[in-house]
Amino acid sequence: MTMAEAAGYKAQFLCSSLWNGNKTLADIEADELSGIYPHIDPIVPGLKAEIDEAAHQVSVSFAEDMPPRVARHNPVTGCTSMPIGWTNDGRRLPGEALERAPAGSLDDRPWPMGDADASDPRVMMITPFDTLIESAFDAKAFGGKTSGVVIVHKGRIVQERYKQGHDLHTAQRTWSVAKSIAGTYVGFVRQKGFTIPETPIREWNVPGDPRRAITVDNLLRMGSGLESDSPGNRTDAVYMGAGEVRQWTTQWPMLHRPGSIFRYANNDILLATLAARDVAPDLHPHQMFDAIGMTRTWAETDWQGNYILSSQVWTTARDMARMGLLYLNDGMWDGQRIVPAGWRDYVTKSSGPQPDGPFGYGASFWLMNRSEGVPADAFAAIGNRGQYLVVIPSRDLVIVRRGYDKAGDGFDIAKFTAEVLKQLR
Repeated sequence: MTMAEAAGYKAQFLCSSLWNGNKTLADIEADELSGIYPHIDPIVPGLKAEIDEAAHQVSVSFAEDMPPRVARHNPVTGCTSMPIGWTNDGRRLPGEALERAPAGSLDDRPWPMGDADASDPRVMMITPFDTLIESAFDAKAFGGKTSGVVIVHKGRIVQERYKQGHDLHTAQRTWSVAKSIAGTYVGFVRQKGFTIPETPIREWNVPGDPRRAITVDNLLRMGSGLESDSPGNRTDAVYMGAGEVRQWTTQWPMLHRPGSIFRYANNDILLATLAARDVAPDLHPHQMFDAIGMTRTWAETDWQGNYILSSQVWTTARDMARMGLLYLNDGMWDGQRIVPAGWRDYVTKSSGPQPDGPFGYGASFWLMNRSEGVPADAFAAIGNRGQYLVVIPSRDLVIVRRGYDKAGDGFDIAKFTAEVLKQLR
């Protein structure tokens, strides 16, 4: 089982890093395939991968008597991990049947829809600020392994740096920043006029099933009360085993009254995404992305076309900043409403039990109101390996930090945010 998971992980990350991220093999091996889950970390380097550039497909062998693990790429939803034994019979995957303008098709438009005239040179030249941003790449200053920093103040980029081999068009996996993207997608679906029912999961809508009481609000707040694989960022059957999202997430029993405990789990967000997709099957995350200029963002799916919006989104630092700007503008973009009025207040309002630790939790976003030197209205999308999107409406500020942090060596985003605020004063 572990060998198969390791092969699935390598196939998926090679595929996504090559054709979403536009990275070199050397960078992929150094960043994406190192410092990973302990049970597969020593196995992944020794597995043989075959890369089919023409077909945009990666195959990784793991046993002599078993077929390889396969991941294949399409330009709309990125890479899809296929189940063991899958053979290409010529049929298109669900994502391959969708249409989307090419990545970067809006680059020539003015910022923030495109990349033209994005920076504010007056602030980019301030030496202390410049020194602070450089220090974000020094593990001794804030920890971790930083790959990119973008800071947007009053709508313009005032600082932007990338590690060698990365630039403004390099995409990385968001990890659990995707959960906040999922919460935004639920708002997008509602803004389009769709109502998600009080019993949002059709498999539970049968007499006597206590899970009928679980709402999308419970799911977005990590308050479903469901058992799950484990608390935290682990859904191995989906992430590494090519398990189908719907089959895997709807099976879990309810252990606690909905809304009574906080349990951070991928399954809650995957279920919220399923609920939104069920009422609006023709609305896809990439339509929301493209509406706000996030043309280099890919929401990946399982092989049945279900979005893995708990973790499996690939995006650039600038595209993450665009998501932050959407929230600074309370859901408006270029005169168009993308999520309902007041959605920012909804996703940043705590309700019910809260997590232990330095941050609170709203409805798919973390709350930084406990952080010293940070305004009470600051909130964040946070992902594994050091992915951070911080939004501070009272300061008209968005901070993006991307990284490849390893366990035990994380980036101190609260400290960094406080230092950025000092420079802006």
